[in-house]
Amino acid sequence: MRIAIIDSGVHAAHVHVNGVAGGVGITAEGGEESDFTDHIGHGTAVAAVIREKAPAAEIFAVKIFHDSLATRIEPLVCAIDWAVRHRMDLINLSLGTGNAAHEAVLRAAVERVRGAGILLIAAHEEAGVRWLPGSLPGALPVSLDWDCPRGEYRTTPLPDGRTLYLASGFPRPIPGVPLERNLKGLSFAVANVTGLLAAERITACS
Repeated sequence: MRIAIIDSGVHAAHVHVNGVAGGVGITAEGGEESDFTDHIGHGTAVAAVIREKAPAAEIFAVKIFHDSLATRIEPLVCAIDWAVRHRMDLINLSLGTGNAAHEAVLRAAVERVRGAGILLIAAHEEAGVRWLPGSLPGALPVSLDWDCPRGEYRTTPLPDGRTLYLASGFPRPIPGVPLERNLKGLSFAVANVTGLLAAERITACS
């Protein structure tokens, strides 16, 4: 089970991550570099959630955030295409854009993902914001459910016929850090769903 985490990179040596299978850094211009080390922490926290639920998965860090959790659309599309070229099974996108001007290019990227038989898991909607590409056909959409236990997800049908996945927005707990002071939000609902679906697929294939 090969999972691409498109985010701020991963600190592979973190005790909650326990190594990665590989990765790449995508520059602001869309180029590739070997350094995918996380200097922000968000991607590492996402990887920790997925590793917790699917310890046998092969995690690949695809770094598009370098100094902050913001980037241009070009690195995101390049990151998605990198995951397609490297034959990932799942793509975790704990991110999104509300800019409708990017819909066409992201719709085309999602079609390439779907054509390759890859499942792209991404944020759907939050507080009235329609996130792209998670709200597009072909992506698996995720929304928050703060009442959902971290070890499971819930589902509900969408008007377009897709299934919306609902999950907890809490990441993996950190010993000594109160829950309210840890990272939390839709990013981790996406990661919780990715980890749970990966675990289901690994079990089904074993």
